Amino acid sequence: MAKEAHTPAESDGVDTSEDGAATLRGIGLVLLAMLLFACMDGVNKHLLTSYSIIQIMWVRYLLFFAVGLLVARRQGVRATLVSGQRGLQIGRSLLLIAEQAAFIIAFIYLPLAEVHAIAAVSPLLVTALSARLLRERVGLGRLVAVGAGFAGVLVVTRPGLGVMNAAAVIPLIAAVLFAVYQMMTRKVSRTDSAETTLLYSGMVGAVVLSLLGPFYWQSPTQADWGLLLLVAVLGSTAHISLIKALQLAAAAAVQPFNYSLFFWAVVVGYIGFGDFPDTWTLVGATIIIASNLYVLHRTRASSRMSEGNERA
Repeated sequence: MAKEAHTPAESDGVDTSEDGAATLRGIGLVLLAMLLFACMDGVNKHLLTSYSIIQIMWVRYLLFFAVGLLVARRQGVRATLVSGQRGLQIGRSLLLIAEQAAFIIAFIYLPLAEVHAIAAVSPLLVTALSARLLRERVGLGRLVAVGAGFAGVLVVTRPGLGVMNAAAVIPLIAAVLFAVYQMMTRKVSRTDSAETTLLYSGMVGAVVLSLLGPFYWQSPTQADWGLLLLVAVLGSTAHISLIKALQLAAAAAVQPFNYSLFFWAVVVGYIGFGDFPDTWTLVGATIIIASNLYVLHRTRASSRMSEGNERA
């Protein structure tokens, strides 16, 4: 990781050409990360026809843990493991395993695009939970947007119309788990570094799945070994790309581009499995993403207003 994170000069409203170029590179890395995640999900969906979820996740987490160890070498593994909230670190890491397993299970029953359309409600859940769990102020406009986002989920799933796939509940559960995970991650970030959080995520996952993995192991073919390793590489590279993007650009500048994941999921789902979302799924996804973007806009406006009041 770079010694100093380079972020755009937002405080005075000036965007120099160097900062602008860094922001563009950050956006490019986010788009790349979302493409890699979509490709990883596509490979996972293919592997699930032959291998267990535990086996797929085990290989992925072993490499993820290796990446965490490499990142921790800068300040030392022991020092990186020092946490002000160790129990919370372990808890959020276990929750991450459950959330990822739920998403992978969803890929068995649903097209990639539909899973990601429903999962896109997760940031709205974070907004709703922030008011309750973190005592953050959430205005009426953002709460209305959260409601609109859930209406979008209903458009995608269409319960009561005889077309809802019961499996649609699975990515919704995964979205809830991910929202709680983000809350826990936000809380540990008050005392622990990103390197510590990354190392705990990889270590806990590797340990838990190493205990379970041997019972679910099925010897892969040479080609499938390549695919299992590809999943691990795609996931690790995507996470590293996101970390680098946030070094180059402010989170608020790159966050809207996270929603390109739905577009990439449509592309990968169509190329890999011949799936293309129907009109209602596209409409529902549009409502959910638009609600997220409105919440992001209102959050930025609120933040700028708070900064202005502090300077006054």
